[in-house]
Amino acid sequence: MLSVEEQLRIIKRGTVEIIEEEELRKKLAEGRPLRIKAGFDPTAPDLHLGHVVLLNKLRQFQDLGHEVYFVIGDFTAMIGDPTGRNEVRPPLSREEVLENAKTYEHQVFKVLDPQKTNVVFNSSWITPLGTEGIIKLSAHYTVARMLERDDFSRRFKEGIPIYIHEFIYPLLQGYDSVALKADVELGGTDQKFNLLVGRDLQRAYGQEPQVCITLPLLVGLDGVRKMSKSYRNYVGLQEDPDSMFGKIMSISDQLMWEYYTLLTDIEEEEIKNMKEKWHPADAKKRLAHYIVERFHGKEAADKALSNFERTFSRKEFPEDAPVLELPMGYRQKAFELLYSLGIENSKNSARRVIEGGGLRINGRRIEDPNEEIEVTEELRLQVGKKRFFRIKPI
Repeated sequence: MLSVEEQLRIIKRGTVEIIEEEELRKKLAEGRPLRIKAGFDPTAPDLHLGHVVLLNKLRQFQDLGHEVYFVIGDFTAMIGDPTGRNEVRPPLSREEVLENAKTYEHQVFKVLDPQKTNVVFNSSWITPLGTEGIIKLSAHYTVARMLERDDFSRRFKEGIPIYIHEFIYPLLQGYDSVALKADVELGGTDQKFNLLVGRDLQRAYGQEPQVCITLPLLVGLDGVRKMSKSYRNYVGLQEDPDSMFGKIMSISDQLMWEYYTLLTDIEEEEIKNMKEKWHPADAKKRLAHYIVERFHGKEAADKALSNFERTFSRKEFPEDAPVLELPMGYRQKAFELLYSLGIENSKNSARRVIEGGGLRINGRRIEDPNEEIEVTEELRLQVGKKRFFRIKPI
């Protein structure tokens, strides 16, 4: 294993908070493989790049010689994580959860080393708890502590109902750490409360508390909200290479550098050098190629790059295309944008064009007529095969 300081340097890259760093230092100094845990509720069938931020950190721990537990929350998914919610999350059936979980097992190995990954289902230790066990578990936490959580506190103050089963969720996620005797748990910044519950429960069960490491939430393609299928601003790991490449090319220049830090293993010094010397378009192509290659292979990435350049090169995207001006930061749904700019003569025809796959913006096919389009840089629109427009921010 590498020295403690060298391991810490690698682990700390891209993290937001380590609770507590000195505890992690002591655990690493023991010279044993640590038990690293991260949980994923299979609430949807596909993983996306937002999940990769956590998966990358798990892979780093694997490469450092530690033991990774990829927890599929097949039990907790039937409750629904209330994190960040202003209302109760609709429950999933057991059948839906298991169907989604099947795809997770395959997709995680696009990042993790299958030989060093323990894929476990939390139903295997939560189900045996039974009613009596869950009541005993609940006795370790108070309602007052639960209401310290931002989303519960906000809902309570606003008179929005909080259901008892939502209080159970963080307890069960915390119990995962007890069952696995976790040394470290990873989660997004929105998971901090749940991670800390795990520390408290481990103490209550006579275990050494886990170290909690929080990571940034990857901002989605819209440049505003976290990447999520719910917001339709995601890049799925199973998307075809051309779609994946085009979506990456559609992000803002500023967001691109965040993606470099969170989604690649390129050293910070090299990223800094690119920022200073590379044209943003070239840097973005490198990022898109890197991501496509990782999930589809080099040949597919080369082909996606070639397809993108052929379709949106100067030769095929006419520089004399009509220029339409909109205010910087302007936002509008895709179908309304086509109508308001006069590109389509009715909102219905605009919807039909998009639903038929006829709208591309900066190389990315827009599939949802209701997707919010924001003007943060020049946008190149291709409508059908022969209509081209440039939208310039003013």
